[in-house]
Parts: sequence; C-alpha cells; structure tokens
Amino acid sequence: MSKWKVCKLGEVAEIVGGGTPKTEVSEYWNGEIAWLTPRDLSNFNGRYISKGERNISKLGLAKSSAKILPKGTVLLSSRAPVGYLAIAKNEVSTNQGFRNLIPNSETDNLFLFYLLKNNVEYLKSQAAGTTFGELAGSTLKSLSFLFPPLPEQRAIAHILGTLDDKIELNRRMNETLEQMARAIFKSWFVDFEPVRAKMSGRWKKGESLPGLPAHLWDLFPDRLVSSALGEIPEGWEISTVGREANIIKGVSYRSKELLESKTAMVTLKSFNRGGGYRPDGLKPYIGDFRKEQIIQPGELIVAQTDVTQAAAVIGKPALVLPDKHFTTLVASLDVLIIRPKTNDLSTEFFYLLFLTSEFEDHIRRHTNGTTVLHLGKNGMPSFRFIKPPPHITYYFSEHVKSIFKQIRMNFEESVVVASLRDTLLPRLINGKM
Repeated sequence: MSKWKVCKLGEVAEIVGGGTPKTEVSEYWNGEIAWLTPRDLSNFNGRYISKGERNISKLGLAKSSAKILPKGTVLLSSRAPVGYLAIAKNEVSTNQGFRNLIPNSETDNLFLFYLLKNNVEYLKSQAAGTTFGELAGSTLKSLSFLFPPLPEQRAIAHILGTLDDKIELNRRMNETLEQMARAIFKSWFVDFEPVRAKMSGRWKKGESLPGLPAHLWDLFPDRLVSSALGEIPEGWEISTVGREANIIKGVSYRSKELLESKTAMVTLKSFNRGGGYRPDGLKPYIGDFRKEQIIQPGELIVAQTDVTQAAAVIGKPALVLPDKHFTTLVASLDVLIIRPKTNDLSTEFFYLLFLTSEFEDHIRRHTNGTTVLHLGKNGMPSFRFIKPPPHITYYFSEHVKSIFKQIRMNFEESVVVASLRDTLLPRLINGKM
C-alpha cells in the first residue's frame, strides 16, 4: 500500500450534474438521447445501464442543464435517495438528481464504481437539506479516499467485476430460460399451435416438428370450435382466475412495524418492472398477520399497486424465492397471493398466464389512479382464459417445472457469489487483502 495515496474525488474525476427539460414542451421529449432519473436506478441491480424510461430530444438537451455524458461515466444519485449507482453503457444524460463522475486517465471507472458502492452510507451521511438530503457537487468533490495506482485499480476491479459478471451471466441465463417457458405457453395455450398443426396436416402422427415432439400428438385435439373468446380447441373450456385460484390480500401495516425481525414483508419493490422477483425488496416486519398471508418460496404473487409512470409493475407476477436472512415471508398490502384451488392448473401455469399480453390488457382496463395506480377489486378474479384439460396441463407443468428449477438454482448460486463479492469488496477497496 506504499504507493496508495489519498485523493479528493474532484481530483480523479470531473463531476457533472444534470437537468430536466420543461415537461410541458413536447418537442423536448421522445428524442434519441437517453435520459435517466434516480427512479430508473431504483429497480436496477447491475452495473451498466443504457437508458431510462424516457428520452429527451436534442432541443430538450439544449434548453436545459442536462448534459451528454460519455460512455463509462459513473452515475451517482445525489438525492431522493443518495447512493444509487450505475455506469453508463453508452452516451446518456441525467436529471438534476445525479452527480455524475467522469474519471480522468489515471482512474479506472469500474474501480471508482466499487469504491463508491463500498462507501454509500458515508455518502449519505454527507448529504444536507431539510425536505430531503442532497449531496452537493462541491461536497462530493471534496470527499477524500485512498486510491491505488491505476494497474492495481484495474486488478481490484477485475476481481470484483468477474464475480458480478457471473451474477450477470446467471441473470441472462434465467431470462433465456423464462423466455423458453413463455414461448411454450404461448404456442400451446394462446396460439394453439399444436392443434393448428394437426388441422393443417403439418404435424402427422409419429412425426416431430420443432417444439412439437411426436409423443405429444395424442395430447391435443385436431379441431377448433366457436366460443365466447373466439375459436378454441375442442374439449377445452373458458374459465376465470377467480374460479380456479384463491386470491389472498396482503397485510395492511404501519411504518413503526418495519423493525428488525426474522419475518419480512414481500413488498411492491419485490417486483421487477415487467414481472419477476426482486430479492432486495423485502422489509423486516414485527406486526400481525394471518396464516394465509404467509408466502412460501415458489409461491406466486401479483402486484396490485404501481408508482411507475409506465405502469410497468401493476398486475405483474413473480415467483417468490427463498431468503436466508428471514424465516417467514408475509405479503404486504400491495401484494396478492395466487394459489391454485386444484392440481389441474399449477403455479407455473398461472405465472406464465399473467405474463401474456391478453392479461396485461385486462389489467390495464381494471386499473385506476394517476400518481399511484390501483388494481380494481374485480380485476384479478374476472380475467377469462382458455382452460385446457388436466392431462395437457399436467404434462406442461411437469415440463416447465424443470425450467423453473434451473432458474432457482442459478439464483441461489448468484446469492453465494454476491455474498463473496460483498465480503471481498471492503477488503480490496481498502487494501487489506
């Protein structure tokens, strides 16, 4: 460590703020310039980010204090809240809720990212303000940290980055696996591709087609019949979510009940935008709850409120994953638990059903509110869908269960890798290895 030296952040990086074009001027928006707000990072778990919910135009850039930030810039939210971090994957701009760090030639941007990540609580402590704490640019510039020479910065960043690369690889693998399951669901239960293939003669007994192996032939009918939802396979029926599943509302809680505990609430923050589970959305909870409001790992939940501008969460499903920090998980008021009433339809079937565009359209029609969106009482139970016979849903569920088992194994591996990364992070950053 003899060559490590104390440097102020203003000495190792140019610190740049952001801005927001006037929202009422339409010409300032929907352009080609990626524009980020702290909210865009609230559901972001990686390192590199390319865009946010909205873009601004060149005119919007020119008419505001927003600036083009080069690829590799370290983005740090400086208010509401302080401490969200990401690295620009390409040129981006931000609103005024950021202090963005453009490293100089002697500073590795990934090392700087991990340095700030390791010191988020310290950064928060330096914020000032009454309504909400804000980390001023002048304050950030004056903060001092130990910096090793550039080769050591890169070596440290490489070690930590390799672990995060493994987590990212598992995440992409899980996305691919889920897309496979969704594709099978859509083919069988939305497009009725096996039935249509038999009707057209494309699929013959004893033959296999892509995605349609020969042994599935006898599972499917060879006719479509009229129904209230259009043509459906012969022998299949129309049903509703309320008829096929129990829908359990979560706990109404008070903020004073969110204290350290081995019980945690599964909250709105437990949902990824577009669906899927976020393990970092749990909140410790000491309040009361009913037995049916306890969520077991693998159970299905759906968001019934939303605070995103794009309605990216409401009605979205997630399969809850285990968490080593808590012995009991409980649904919050913003969460519905969906439990199949019989073995005819599995949890995985409903999860994939809730990811279809048909379900999304239905949810939008039953959503009300402006700033905060709410799913109407009848929104979930009233959704109508085509219910296949049990012999088909059984085969389907057995097939996709293996896919979701692999997803869970990848997730659990990532938890172990993340724990190792978090153990190494302060030691490497502080030169204590």
